[in-house]
Amino acid sequence: MKEEYVSRRWNRISGALAPVLTPFDGNREPDFPAFLAHCRWLLDNGAGLAIFGTNSEAASLSVDERIRLTDQLLDAGIPADKLMPGTGACSVKDAVRLTRHAVQNGAAGVLMLPPFYFKNVSEEGVFSYFAQSIDDIAEPNLAIYLYHIPQLTQVPITLALIERLLKRYPRVIAGAKDSSGDWANSKAMIENFAADGFDVFPASEVFLSEAMSIGGAGCISATVNVNPAAISGLFRALSHGRPSHETQPLQAQVDEVRRTFQSFELIPAMKSALAHFSGRQAWKIVRPPLVPLSQSAQADLLKRLASLKFEVPVEE
Repeated sequence: MKEEYVSRRWNRISGALAPVLTPFDGNREPDFPAFLAHCRWLLDNGAGLAIFGTNSEAASLSVDERIRLTDQLLDAGIPADKLMPGTGACSVKDAVRLTRHAVQNGAAGVLMLPPFYFKNVSEEGVFSYFAQSIDDIAEPNLAIYLYHIPQLTQVPITLALIERLLKRYPRVIAGAKDSSGDWANSKAMIENFAADGFDVFPASEVFLSEAMSIGGAGCISATVNVNPAAISGLFRALSHGRPSHETQPLQAQVDEVRRTFQSFELIPAMKSALAHFSGRQAWKIVRPPLVPLSQSAQADLLKRLASLKFEVPVEE
């Protein structure tokens, strides 16, 4: 490992992180008490907090809402070093504002989407977006995790782009979340850049054992929202080098839960499950253009979860 990265890696965030679901009230306004309770429950179950990710409906939240919710979490005592806020935006100015706020308040890092409105843009243009953001933020503690989710953005974070950004900003580019669903791509990110202090988080726990075996940093997975203790437990077992005959059953269990949820519309499905197990029916509320899970789909989801003897032990 290159010496210049060693001091930074000891306090890097790692493990199972949840792109924290955002609860809304009857007016579709963020419900902060419910948000805080969910964040505390996730922390109590070993998870980190990737607030304002895709599954947080972050694209449906304004910049002011994201900043206000972050401030409220910090004021309520949520540790800043457990936070990896999503700060990517189509506008460089919005990305800079969100990122600077996160960094100045002590977040462990930020998860940045590329600009996602213009499609098929050049790699030079994407590089320029990140370069201008970094130069404008100009914070010494800035740690950016690149967010690769090409099926939604149509703007990939390529290996060549990572290499170029690491060369220009070696102390800023901290890693990536790979939401492509392509294990070969996550594997290539780890094998090419982990030795340079670049931490890779696949976006599903189904890749956790494989990723950890070659130097991955954990996962940032939607279903950490509903299964944090099991996924965090698997991460700890893998981190401690537990033998495969112990970790394989844990991996199989979390895989089955993941497959069940992702066979439905993922965000409404997780919110429906939380509504059912917590008794807080407002958990079902999503912001347009999303719609809640239908009653028949919810019944099917709960039936399938019951067959797994799975429930969400929420205390809200």
